[in-house]
Parts: sequence; C-alpha cells; structure tokens
Amino acid sequence: MEVGQSIETGDDDQAVTTVIVKAGDTVSSLANQYNTTIQRIAQDNNLDENYTIIVGQKLKITTNDTAIPVTQQSQQDVPAPQQSVLAQATTPAIANNNQATQNSVPATNTNATQQSAPVSNNSQGYTSSVSGNEASAKAWIAGRESGGNYSARNGQYIGKYQLSSAYLGGDYSPAHQEEVADQYVQGRYGSWTAAQQFWEANGWY
Repeated sequence: MEVGQSIETGDDDQAVTTVIVKAGDTVSSLANQYNTTIQRIAQDNNLDENYTIIVGQKLKITTNDTAIPVTQQSQQDVPAPQQSVLAQATTPAIANNNQATQNSVPATNTNATQQSAPVSNNSQGYTSSVSGNEASAKAWIAGRESGGNYSARNGQYIGKYQLSSAYLGGDYSPAHQEEVADQYVQGRYGSWTAAQQFWEANGWY
C-alpha cells in the first residue's frame, strides 16, 4: 500500500480507498489503477465536468470487480479531440473563400468581353491619319476598351474601340472601325488626347 492510501470497509464486492493525489496523477490513470471508472471517481468526489484534481487532494475511490474496464469507458465517454472536427468544418469554407476570391477578380479588360463580332468584308481601305501623341492616345484607348481586338464585343458595343453598333451601321471591318472611331472622337472630344483624358477621369469615352 502506498503512503497516503488507506482501505475502508465496504460491501463484499467493493472497497473504498482514500488516495492523496500526487504529481502526475489523473482521474483516468487512477481509474485504471484501481479498476474503476472515471465517472465513479467523479461522482464519489463531486468533481467538475473536466475531472479537475490537484496535488494533495484526497480522493475516495470505490473499487468494483464488475466495473467497466477503463479503456472501454474512456473510448465511450471521453470526448475526442475537437481539432480534427474544426479542420473538417473549416476546410470547405476556405475552399469557398478562395473560389469566391477568384470569381471576384475582374478581367483585365473591363469594358469588353472576348466574344467574336461579325466582321464585314466591306472594307473601304481607310487609313487613319493620326500620328505622334494622337496615335499613342488612340492606341491607349483601344487597349483599355478591347485589348486591341477588332472582334471584341460587349452587348451593343463592338470592335477595337467598342463603338455602338448604330455607329458602325453593320460594317464591322477593321478599316471602317478605324474611320468611325476617328470621326467619333473628333466630333465629341476634338482629339484622341482629349478623349484619353476623359477616359482616365471617367473610365469610358
């Protein structure tokens, strides 16, 4: 018998042992040592739901030959660690968050989708006369509107400069797009550089 332990009288099949808790003891280890259950020790000593014990505490332990082995009791009644449950619960959320992030990133070309617009063969052989800063501003706008794609389409807006189908009049040839774009910008802004300044301030022209 260890120091600090005593055997008290009980029923023929039971004995009550008083144990002084020492460093390293747990309710589980004591239940295993004395062939009883965690729940019986907790009940006999009014322990809290976490089975908290402290060094020097006196515990009454009732041993019973018919007690459920502690290994089985532990598996049945001791809750499993929650970490794996949390990991399973949060993984889909992370995946969904990643998917939502990918879906929310706007395409580089915000004004035109890369759908093919019909291209007419009625090319008039038009050649734009803009040059220097005007040509640079024109190319800048085309890059923002369609990525320079004559076949880009966004609803009623068509082609390299995303002009309304009403402006193009059904002729979507590259030469006609260039001609109409020059006419549109000249009539509305007076120059491509002024059109670029308006686009930078408003996101369209």
